[in-house]
Amino acid sequence: MISSLLALSALTLGALAQNSSVFTKYTISAPGINASFIPYGARLTNLLVPDKNGNPQDVVLGYDSGTTYLNDTETDHTYFGAVVGRYANRIKNGTFTVQGVTSHIPENEHGGEDTLHGGNVGYDQRNWTVVSSNSSSITFSLLDLGYEGFPGNVITYATYTVSSGPIWTSRLVSIPLDEPTPIMLANHVYWNLDAFSNPSDLTILNDTLHMPYSARYVQIDNIEVPNGTIGIVNGSSLDFTSPKQIGRDILDAVDDCGLNCTGYDNAFILDRPRYSAPEATDISVLTMYSNVTGIQLDVYTNQQSLQLYACDNLNGTIPVKMSQQHGNGTSYVPKYGCLVIETQQWIDGINNPQWGQDQYQIYTPTTQPAVNYAQYEFSIVGS
Repeated sequence: MISSLLALSALTLGALAQNSSVFTKYTISAPGINASFIPYGARLTNLLVPDKNGNPQDVVLGYDSGTTYLNDTETDHTYFGAVVGRYANRIKNGTFTVQGVTSHIPENEHGGEDTLHGGNVGYDQRNWTVVSSNSSSITFSLLDLGYEGFPGNVITYATYTVSSGPIWTSRLVSIPLDEPTPIMLANHVYWNLDAFSNPSDLTILNDTLHMPYSARYVQIDNIEVPNGTIGIVNGSSLDFTSPKQIGRDILDAVDDCGLNCTGYDNAFILDRPRYSAPEATDISVLTMYSNVTGIQLDVYTNQQSLQLYACDNLNGTIPVKMSQQHGNGTSYVPKYGCLVIETQQWIDGINNPQWGQDQYQIYTPTTQPAVNYAQYEFSIVGS
C-alpha cells in the first residue's frame, strides 16, 4: 500500500515538475502585501509591505534571479528564504536514536562534527512541486524518500498565504508514511525591516527587538551544538524580554554564537504565559520594528523556540536586490545586516531526552502530523 502511494506520488510530482521551472517566481498578493516564491527550496524570495509613508518595501533578503540561489548553494550557502529540514538546525555528531534504531546523517558543518539543516542536501536544495495556487495562496509539496539517511519516507506540504493586515502565514505540514522519524522544519528567512533604505547604515543594529516570553535559552558549545543545559537571559546580552535595540549589547555577545564569534545565533525558548498552551498561537512571541521605515513585525507561532541569527558571518560580498537599491547604487549586505528568525522546536531535542521534546519532534504514521505554523503580521509603529 505504502509503496504504491509513494510510486503514485513520485509520478504525479515528477510530471508536475516537468511543466515548470524550479526557479520560476510565483507571486501572491493581498491588500498591503505582495510575496514571491520559487519551488527550489519552497523559498520566499520577496516580501513587500508598506512603510510609514505608504511606499512598498521589500523586507527580506534574497536574489533577483532564481538561478542565483543555486549558485548560492554551491558557494555561500546562506539558505536564503528556504524551508530547511528534514531536521532544522544542528544535530550533535549527526546521530540520533529513535525507538532503538540509530541513524547517522552526513555531518556537513564544522569539519564533520555536526549536521546542519538536514545534511548535505537538505530540503532547501530540493525541487518542490507546486500543487495548488491562487492569487493569495500557494502550496508546495515534497516527497522525501529517506533523504540523507533519515528513517522512513515523509511527505510535506508548505502552504503560504497572504491576507489583509497585512499578514503572511506559513504552514508546514509533514506526514511520516511508514516509520518513526524526527521532523523539525523551519522557514529560514532573513529580515531587514529598514529594507536597506538608509545608505548610512545598512545594518539592523538600530532596530528594536522584543521577545517577552524568552527568559531562557539553550546553551551551546564552541561549535553551536547544545551542551544539554538551559541558561537564563537575565543580566546577559541575550536578554530581549524588554524592548531594546538589537545592537545595544551585541558587541558584548562574545562567544555566545560559538567560539570566536561576536553576535547572536541562539535558540530562545518560548515560555508562554500560564494561561496559554505551549503551542498557543494567539499571542505575539516576537516584535521587531524599524524607526527608519516604521515597519513593525509581530510573529505568532505554535513552536516552542526561536532561533535568531544576526548575520554575524556576512561580510559585505552579497548584493542587495534591485528592489532594495533605492537609487543609491549597488549596496552589499554587511555584517549584522539582517536577522534570521526561525520558528522551531528546541534545537537537537532528539539528543536531549531530559528536555521532554520527543512528543514535538518524533512522529510516526499513527501520530498527528508535524505542523509548523507561523504568522507574520506587519503594521506601522505607533499606529
